[in-house]
Amino acid sequence: MEVDPASLDPELRTANFLSLASAALGLMSLCLAIVPICGGVTSVLGIVFGLFSLKTENSKTALAGVVISTLGVLITIVYSLFLFFFQQ
Repeated sequence: MEVDPASLDPELRTANFLSLASAALGLMSLCLAIVPICGGVTSVLGIVFGLFSLKTENSKTALAGVVISTLGVLITIVYSLFLFFFQQ
């Protein structure tokens, strides 16, 4: 049974939007990890949006967004360290 987004109260609608944004930013952060500033910013935004969404509604999409964004942060840090130490 599909739920019409317009029928949800504004708080749940915002939580659904933030959970989708978190997942999307998490996936983008994996791709943008090769540019450390971009990867770091998108990862942190994905984590923040996911945590705000989880505060309102416990959804798997928000949890996946937080996990993927955390992975994006780790990849960004490792790649940044690799660039810093092995740059010639």
